[in-house]
Amino acid sequence: MPVEVILPKVDMDMESGQISRWYAKDGDSVSKGQLLFEIETDKAAMEVDAPSSGILRDVKPQGAVVPVGQAVAWIYGEGEVYNAAAPAKEQAEKPVVAEEAKSAVQPAETAPVKPAPVAPETNGVRATPLARRIAREAGIDLSSLKGSGPKGRIQKKDVEGGFAVTAPVVARPSAPARSPVVQDSDAPLHAVWLRQGNGSGRAPLVLIHGFGSDLNSWRPMLGGGTLDNPILAIDLPGHGGSTHTIPDELDGIATQVEQTIAAHYSGPIILVGHSFGGAIATEIAARSNLDIRALTLIAPAGLGPEINGAFLSGFVRARTEASLVAWMKQLVPDESLLTKPFINATLAQSQDVALRDAQQLVADRFFADGTQVFGIRQSLGKLTIPVRVIFGAADRVIPAVHATGLPGEIAVHVFAGTGHMPQLEQREKIMRILREVSQSAG
Repeated sequence: MPVEVILPKVDMDMESGQISRWYAKDGDSVSKGQLLFEIETDKAAMEVDAPSSGILRDVKPQGAVVPVGQAVAWIYGEGEVYNAAAPAKEQAEKPVVAEEAKSAVQPAETAPVKPAPVAPETNGVRATPLARRIAREAGIDLSSLKGSGPKGRIQKKDVEGGFAVTAPVVARPSAPARSPVVQDSDAPLHAVWLRQGNGSGRAPLVLIHGFGSDLNSWRPMLGGGTLDNPILAIDLPGHGGSTHTIPDELDGIATQVEQTIAAHYSGPIILVGHSFGGAIATEIAARSNLDIRALTLIAPAGLGPEINGAFLSGFVRARTEASLVAWMKQLVPDESLLTKPFINATLAQSQDVALRDAQQLVADRFFADGTQVFGIRQSLGKLTIPVRVIFGAADRVIPAVHATGLPGEIAVHVFAGTGHMPQLEQREKIMRILREVSQSAG
């Protein structure tokens, strides 16, 4: 009779588990002890072996949540009749005649469960299956994380704190030098190559984050598609791993970012800036000190005086998860986008008093009295490179109406039902735009 493959209990509190992956499909021939499927619980990801040899049938679909002890599939012995119309349980309960008994499979065994083996990524990173899935969905590069498990294995908790961990700087992409390249140690700001590119020769994208964030905030966007370009991300002063000393003028921050880019790369680039970072990117493009081929601005600051001053003030003051999340909800209409890694990383920054003091100074200096005291429209009007401006129609931090009245040659994209984080809320579409920008920039 067919052997029942049950969902095992892998911890004391477990009542059900989700089938996250099958390593065999319905109708496959499997061997006893063969890796059969993977389950996930709130605490762990485990892999389960086949309890017997035979043909796999009546497989529960991937993604199904199954109570502990319930069958997820059945294994039929070689030559054993399978009736797809009848549930396997009924077939197993049918009397076995003498002729059949000679070749009948032994009574059902409990499928053995074992901890998921160390499964290397293509880059050799050791991580649990659950950690790999969370990292993939969050756009986190596992090689940027330090594992807390046996032999440095990356676990779920390591990924959930992964936004606060900076990836190591990889070798800078090669390109024909247009000016001498200084050493990385001369860069005034912290920067990381998030992607090395695929050798296509396309210009690197340089990403500049917004107020209260850091370079890791770009990682989820990168999980929404692929780009051929190398990608360099920079921490603004008062953010991430950069200096806490804040220049008096926007021009001073632009100078620091320029010097940081030059320290990592010499050649044509594409600038991408979000929010406050959008204003900085525009100033850099207008200065014409670097070979900038295109500019993409996501919910950029500096197009009008209005800004959500209460958000800026409340965000900087928040120290607990509850108070911080209350303000983070202003960023996106869909609160499910505020993932645990995103929240944990932002919370970790809130505990750094010196960092938050520096950000308060940024707010006081550039958004005094809840007003944007600088403007970038004049700088935008001087640009001759391709420019894209992206807003969310439901932005509660910087109103999307600021996108009106821009020069006609600037392409404007406004996404309905989207807030202040289009790169997170519409990441596949933003990645498509960036691919188009990259292709047009040559």
